[in-house]
Amino acid sequence: MGTIDTRPPFAALEGREAKALFGDIATPAYVIDEGALLRNCRLLAEAGEKAGARILLAEKAFSNYDFFPLMAPYLDGTEASGLYEARLGKEKMPGKEVHVFSAAYREDEFEALLNYADHIIFNSISQLEHFGWRARQAGKEVGLRINPEHSTQEGHDIYDPCAVGSRLGVTRQEWDGQMTPKMLSLIDGLHFHTLCEQDSDALEETLDVVLQRFGDVLPDMKWLNMGGGHHITRPGYHMDGLVRAVKKAKEGRNLTVYLEPGEAFALNAGYLVTKVLDITRKGETMIAILDASAACHMPDVLEMPYRPPLYGAGEPGDKPFTYRLGGPTCLAGDVVGDYSFASPLAIGDTLVFGDMAIYTTCKNNTFNGMPLPSIYRRSGDGTLSLLARFGYEDFFCRLGRR
Repeated sequence: MGTIDTRPPFAALEGREAKALFGDIATPAYVIDEGALLRNCRLLAEAGEKAGARILLAEKAFSNYDFFPLMAPYLDGTEASGLYEARLGKEKMPGKEVHVFSAAYREDEFEALLNYADHIIFNSISQLEHFGWRARQAGKEVGLRINPEHSTQEGHDIYDPCAVGSRLGVTRQEWDGQMTPKMLSLIDGLHFHTLCEQDSDALEETLDVVLQRFGDVLPDMKWLNMGGGHHITRPGYHMDGLVRAVKKAKEGRNLTVYLEPGEAFALNAGYLVTKVLDITRKGETMIAILDASAACHMPDVLEMPYRPPLYGAGEPGDKPFTYRLGGPTCLAGDVVGDYSFASPLAIGDTLVFGDMAIYTTCKNNTFNGMPLPSIYRRSGDGTLSLLARFGYEDFFCRLGRR
């Protein structure tokens, strides 16, 4: 496939240059970079080809369907977390596989789900027993999520499916106590998802535990889904480890292996453009209030938590002028973080946050009646085109009848 540039887009841009790229659009606004998205898709397609795995887009991280036609040639399908994402994948990426996993399925939605999903993965043996026969009779592939009970994460407990008492996946103890030959005959494949923004060493370590605890049942399976959390498009990711893991899983077994990254598809492929509304001083702390909100428009900043990159800015104290950047809501903790700048900020200044394509447009909210940011496409030639603009009606319709 040739050499692919693995540097994040605009990595060397200073603040003034970044502002010039987006400064004319009304803020706040998300900008999704078509070129960066395409770069990630090519890297993921290369990973799938090298490892011998099928690549699925986890829609929970990036579900901006205007870009699905661009992405479709580089992936094998989509992974959904429920009925609506499954329908979106089926309708907006026709001809591709649709996989779905949910911690529990609703009786009043399951028949509709059968119209869209190809693979249906269950979270418990009781859900498998209740819905599995209907999925099989509808001609669907049936899977069961397992929990290897082996954590490789540090600092992200909220995203650790292997934490003690986790509600996700069937442990070996549950398997041995509840699985019957009749239930086992329903299962086409196993699924595990234990990673979060991790390299291939964590996958290799986890796979060893999976093979140790569930390797005896893999010969009866058609496929193994290794879930998401693979940071394949991050600079420095060790592709050789991924290749080893997939080959090890398939060794001596007639298995199709699936990977379902979400974040990796849109990593460093989007921006949140915002303007400074006000500047105040609280003792020694300079505060800049933005028209973008951490709580509403970049919720993972508070949930993970993490500090997003900001073009032209440094760590606190690195540059002469340090500011605490916060949103306009009433939430005291609506703070993006502390950043330093080469020159003082002024009301009306444009700021550009990076890595804002993932877990933003699909997780944002209208708390405090905050307007949702518009969404723009940035084409390969730098042209910006408006994809969606939101207003009062989008806030209003969520709260009652129109």
